[in-house]
Amino acid sequence: MKKKSKKVLRFAVSLILAILIVVVLCNSLIYSNAKAKTYSNIDLVPKKKVGLLLGTNKFLKNGNINLYYKYRVEAAVNLFRKGKLKYIIVSGDNGAKGYDEPTQFKEDLIKRGVPANRIFLDYAGFRTLDSVVRAKEVFDQDDILIVSQKFHNERAIYLAEHKGLVAAGYNAKDVHGRLGMKVKIREYLARVKVFVDIVFRVKPKYLGEKIEIK
Repeated sequence: MKKKSKKVLRFAVSLILAILIVVVLCNSLIYSNAKAKTYSNIDLVPKKKVGLLLGTNKFLKNGNINLYYKYRVEAAVNLFRKGKLKYIIVSGDNGAKGYDEPTQFKEDLIKRGVPANRIFLDYAGFRTLDSVVRAKEVFDQDDILIVSQKFHNERAIYLAEHKGLVAAGYNAKDVHGRLGMKVKIREYLARVKVFVDIVFRVKPKYLGEKIEIK
């Protein structure tokens, strides 16, 4: 029994180490690829025709404003005001009744001075993969500025480039504390999922007809 227990323990330790190596490798590849492709200083951001604003819920479960949402809105508004973008695609989840990320973003962008005719809504951005692929296949874009927090931009850029887009990212203000820690932990796993999706050639849930931006 002792020998069997030792074998099981060795296997468990080996498995955990293998998983950690995979997680670290995936994160390292995505981080390294995004170097010099994301910007925190708005004055250094290259001008682009279209920005891809990645969605999230406006409110947390406790009813408080989601700071990830708030800071992404602020980032997109500042880019538009500075003339860095002509149009904004808001890509988010609208898969359940009463849940509509793109419309929430649009309403707040308009309140902050972005004209409605400069905002295009992507209601099928269920995942980052869906958002970047639909930017190319549905909205016919091949060069985009992704707007989200830095860690999210890095992953989105990797996916976008794999799908044939030229992509850069503007880093919205990050969130710290307990919420920030939870999101960062999920991000490590999401980066592993990037490579799983690539290997298995996962496609967006929906595509649909072309939407012209002009």
